[in-house]
Amino acid sequence: MRKLNFFLIFIILLSFGACRSESENPTEITENIMKTGKVSGKVISQNGSKPIGGASVFTFDEKYKIYHTFSDSDGNFTLEAPAGARTVYIQTGNGSNFRTEISATIKDNETVNLTTNETKLNQVAKIAYVKGSYDKIEDIITNLGYTATEITNADLANINTLAQYDIIFLNCGSRNYAVNQSLYPVIDTNLAIFVANGGSIYASDWDVAYLVGGTNSTDNCGVSGGFVPDAKLCSKNIGSSGLVAASVNNAGLTAALGFNSLNINYDLASWQKIITYDSAYWEVLVKDATTNDALMLRTNQFTATGIPTTPIGNAPNTNFTTVCITLPGNIQISISVPTVAVPYLVALGATVGPCSGASGSGYIYYTTFHNHATGNIGSAGVILQYVIVNL
Repeated sequence: MRKLNFFLIFIILLSFGACRSESENPTEITENIMKTGKVSGKVISQNGSKPIGGASVFTFDEKYKIYHTFSDSDGNFTLEAPAGARTVYIQTGNGSNFRTEISATIKDNETVNLTTNETKLNQVAKIAYVKGSYDKIEDIITNLGYTATEITNADLANINTLAQYDIIFLNCGSRNYAVNQSLYPVIDTNLAIFVANGGSIYASDWDVAYLVGGTNSTDNCGVSGGFVPDAKLCSKNIGSSGLVAASVNNAGLTAALGFNSLNINYDLASWQKIITYDSAYWEVLVKDATTNDALMLRTNQFTATGIPTTPIGNAPNTNFTTVCITLPGNIQISISVPTVAVPYLVALGATVGPCSGASGSGYIYYTTFHNHATGNIGSAGVILQYVIVNL
């Protein structure tokens, strides 16, 4: 009888072993753990002279989950991602104007070091500038290794010419630089069309007149002309020369630059001083540390009725689309991804278009300071480098 009991116990134990799920195999559990590695490098400008901070560095796994980091103020980054063959993307702004793609094989528990030749930030945008009297931002563009085409106010008055470009830089003094003032209304209309359809512009000091009206500069609020509503911005040419202690008012800009305070030398007898601005429309990037007056603004909130749909710059030919992705910690980033990936990213919660701003609007940057024809004015030159690659 005792032998029979032992036999029954043996049969029961065998049955428990046979019922065990294959998924409970410790060896297979270990094999299912995702293998990850790292990729590191240094984001630099096209000619290798300037580290670029605040750049988005990211890749995707097979299911289009994003793995993302930012470059620090020295351009350095380390990205952790799943092992395997990956495309690593480096972008500034929302990625539509400056971006680089790198093929890399990420190995389990290893770090792949990318060369600076691989991590150079490439120019995708078509950039133009209008010559000015007190400003030469084209020198900064060239010194970074990027290219810009000189155009004139007559070109701004031709929407077909203007629409060829993605970014327009308006040097201080260009509003009244060898121009027939009868062109102002059509220039203002064309700039409105340009920005409303995704083009971006930068204007410095006296060239606020392109935005809110005036000829060479703007002496009063509500002057005729321009394309930005008068209620959104008023700037008067009443600033005096001298050194201004300034502070950076944007966390992303601070992280990209590596500092949050600087001295700006206003070396001309007069400059445009921002009197009022709509804080819901404009973001203050740099301000006077003593008076809190805005010194640098940007917006992507431009809208206007009756604006025709006009293809701008590279938009008609690109196979990239801008999307908004929410990272852990509820951090939102605007990036440009291959259009074929968009449906998969949307299924994971991404939305088409940038994370903020009016639908279709490009950026408008306005600085009360600029780089003088004889050279950059202090640390302001570093900020202008940031502006160039983030438009």
